[in-house]
Amino acid sequence: MSSHWVEQPQAPVYEIAGRQYDIRSPHFAAAIARAHANQQRPRCACRPEGIETYVARLNDGYVVKRMPDTGNQHAASCPHFEPPADASGLRPLLGTAIREDPATGLTTLRLDFSMSRSTRRQAPLPSAQTASSTARSDQRLTLRNLLLYLWEQAGLTRWHPGFAGKRPWATVRHRLLRAAGDKLIGGRPLVDRLYIPEPFNVEKRDAIARRRSAAWASITSGTAGSGQLLLLIGELKQIAPARCNFKAVVKQVPDLVFIIEERLHRQITRRLQPALTMWSSANDIRMMMVGTFALGASDVPTLVEVMLVPTTLDWIPVENAPEHELVTQLIYQGKSFLKCVRYDANASSIDSPIVLPLP
Repeated sequence: MSSHWVEQPQAPVYEIAGRQYDIRSPHFAAAIARAHANQQRPRCACRPEGIETYVARLNDGYVVKRMPDTGNQHAASCPHFEPPADASGLRPLLGTAIREDPATGLTTLRLDFSMSRSTRRQAPLPSAQTASSTARSDQRLTLRNLLLYLWEQAGLTRWHPGFAGKRPWATVRHRLLRAAGDKLIGGRPLVDRLYIPEPFNVEKRDAIARRRSAAWASITSGTAGSGQLLLLIGELKQIAPARCNFKAVVKQVPDLVFIIEERLHRQITRRLQPALTMWSSANDIRMMMVGTFALGASDVPTLVEVMLVPTTLDWIPVENAPEHELVTQLIYQGKSFLKCVRYDANASSIDSPIVLPLP
């Protein structure tokens, strides 16, 4: 996980070559560049004894990342902290579906769903309860778990009163793209296949559409792109009947619809009914949609597989109405906390907390 946290109220401090550096220090960038060149391991100062981290290249710069499977060793207030992997159901995925390489700073993800129409027939849509247990058995990431993993990596499960009013879609998108920046699927960068729509602006709609078309064309053009699917993460606005089949409208893409064929629509309404009911019952719930889609001859996107994850208005994932009420009340009361997610949503026997209080 990166040490560059846009929302982090307290910046982490690292010890590098005997000196301590706050990430806001003007000398920090040069210090971690030297550490990377000299293969040094900065120590996070969130604990008196220090916790070893490593420096990785990201685009044109460097980031400090926690060592694999050390998140629960960091202080709860540290941006590197994460709940124990056993409690969240993440443990079976580490080293298998999620393979982090400190030598390169890259993380390879193995997916439970196809990114190519020619690879296999479309799999039945899993329910919200069984989606993650599938990942546990065959050690691959389902759509739901991929979204939760990127959400955690992006720091979007953390909340501090200072974040209020400072987490628009532009911030969510930026953090998700940054979290995906060092991830690989099938040996290629995840971001090359990932579409997270930019914030919509009526005055800039033509420019936005051109950028979107250019990005999609770069993936699907030529023989190499034939049959390739793209990955979508966006906020669902509605699912409605179309002249043929059905359509999904993404809030950030009001000028375009995503086609849902009848078979997939039946699966969504049958297997994701609890999430849809929860979404319909309250105005303060967002519905995140993650799915794969293909582009037809007319460049109209058709969804192939879909998963839905409800969140609060501040983009914090919740599984049900009681969780939503709890998180909403904590935000209203001005509390700082970390929302725990469950990668194995079918394991109700796991005694895991819903939230962890933060200093």
